[in-house]
Amino acid sequence: MNNLYKNIAMWLIIIATVVLMFNLISYKQPTANTITFTDFIASVENGSVSEVTIQGNDIAGKFEGDKPFVTYSPQYPDLINKLRASGVRITAAPVVDSPSWGTIFVSWFPMILLIGVWIFFMRQMQGGGGKAMSFGKSKAKLLTEENHKITFADVAGIEEAKDELEEIVEFLRDPKKFTKLGGKIPKGVLLVGAPGTGKTLLAKAIAGEAGVPFFTISGSDFVEMFVGVGASRVRDLFMQGKKNAPCLIFIDEIDAVGRHRGAGLGGGHDEREQTLNQLLVEMDGFESNEGVIIIAATNRPDVLDPALLRPGRFDRNVVVSKPDVKGREAILKVHVSNSPLADNVKLDEIARGTPGFTGADLANLVNEAALMAARKGKDKVEMEEFDSAKDKLLMGTERRSMVISDEEKKNTAYHEAGHTLVARLIPGTDPIHKVSIIPRGMALGVTQQLPIDERHTYNTEYLLNNVAVLMGGRAAEELILKHMTTGAGNDIERATEIARKMICEWGMSEKLGPLSFGKKEEQVFLGRDIGQSRDFSEETAIAIDAEMKDIVKDNYSRAYKLLEGHQDELHGLAEALLEKESLDSVEIDTIIFGHVQEDTAKGVKEAAKSSEVDKPEGPATKPAKEREDKGGKGHGVKGRLGYIVD
Repeated sequence: MNNLYKNIAMWLIIIATVVLMFNLISYKQPTANTITFTDFIASVENGSVSEVTIQGNDIAGKFEGDKPFVTYSPQYPDLINKLRASGVRITAAPVVDSPSWGTIFVSWFPMILLIGVWIFFMRQMQGGGGKAMSFGKSKAKLLTEENHKITFADVAGIEEAKDELEEIVEFLRDPKKFTKLGGKIPKGVLLVGAPGTGKTLLAKAIAGEAGVPFFTISGSDFVEMFVGVGASRVRDLFMQGKKNAPCLIFIDEIDAVGRHRGAGLGGGHDEREQTLNQLLVEMDGFESNEGVIIIAATNRPDVLDPALLRPGRFDRNVVVSKPDVKGREAILKVHVSNSPLADNVKLDEIARGTPGFTGADLANLVNEAALMAARKGKDKVEMEEFDSAKDKLLMGTERRSMVISDEEKKNTAYHEAGHTLVARLIPGTDPIHKVSIIPRGMALGVTQQLPIDERHTYNTEYLLNNVAVLMGGRAAEELILKHMTTGAGNDIERATEIARKMICEWGMSEKLGPLSFGKKEEQVFLGRDIGQSRDFSEETAIAIDAEMKDIVKDNYSRAYKLLEGHQDELHGLAEALLEKESLDSVEIDTIIFGHVQEDTAKGVKEAAKSSEVDKPEGPATKPAKEREDKGGKGHGVKGRLGYIVD
């Protein structure tokens, strides 16, 4: 920017100098002799002046013999009479003022404008990242020391990935430690993980720790509307890297340019493929790029070209997975470092109650809790705000202003009570954390399950139990309300999807055996699978449909029978929901079993109900057999977030 201002100032000075020189040259300089006014009067009186030209106070004339002269006349009233008396020929000329700066600028503005436009285009043609005639220049940004504000101390919950990248930084700091044993520096590191797991954060930490030049660019920055621009930018990027070696180059979202070749409809001249070809050559071609390490990040490793993933280009694939319970606690400690916490905040319980959360999700959780505490005017963030923030993220924002009739509210209560009761009566299901008939997000009511432990694989029994829990809402409607509603639509859709995957993907069908049916839609490329038929016969398709139908219907009957044998508990849950609108795990167990179950006490944090013992006994605390059997109509809801069953 400073160079730009200097160049502009220099050209302005040059233009102003040219204008002044032109005006000085074009100004008509006097060529006659200058005489005093006294000599002029004397010459007039002795008759040696033949003619004069008067222009204001300036007088120019000729002596006898055509010798010119000039002089300056003061206010002399008898001058004209004296000239006439001496027979001098008199010529009067209008007074011309000297040109002002404004007049000069207006007269020269068109020329200045043309010169400026010409200079602009000439400079554009000389190069530079974002200029009109230099599309092929790389848009990579060089991070300076001032930008290095994140270090490995700010990264938590992904220790294995951090260890591998710390080794890269250590190699840059002390290469002899590795090269003396014949080791070579990795040419490329590919960070793979779900969105929000911290891939870009790791790259920022490397930039803060490495102590070498760090270039950052996005995969989409290579793509342009002009043919050949992407490849040119790749060449320019590596040229900059070689000049600053050893250095690190970070390419975010590399799948924008690294997708499988031959997948598109553009053939061999596809612009994206040309960019990828140039990237492959630069990373490992005839010319070596010693000291230039490429770090790339993507959440779609399945779409990358195999040539890009081979050793010698990306030597390491670092998986940045979702954090486990210990990792979530470590991440929470990083994010709450700037927030004053109350004494009742227990980060281990928050971590245990947020399975499946990524680092970005946990950062959002802490931020939402801090905002809620600020809105309430509190000085510290309490556990209540963390619970409310978690419910908001998992189940959506409460819509208490939504007008719902009493009948529809009762419908929703029985639907959610059906989910809850089936989930608590079937052993092996995830514990119920909370059930609510307060509208949240797109749902009229929600039932939230949170697992006790981290799950990485699911057995057949667990999946069948989930199908039964999903069908519990519809079963409650038919059992108690004697009709079906549209609210179970999402439950049925999800139950059918689980049954389909059990048969077609996971080989859990006794009739069809451990086989996989159908192509996975996640890895379909435009052009690769066009016109490809399914890989099973019509008879197999009929068998798959029948098996899916059996799985869903059998678990629906299972849920219906469970609810039929525990109608008192079902009514009790619905009545408590109508009264309190939300129930936690302790209240749910008290209604169903008369006491808190062991898995509830162990697995899921009890909500802040310390005053629950002192409350008068109501529908939420009476044993099931002491309550009246009341019927009603119900209505389910649609929508799911996180571990929510609606």
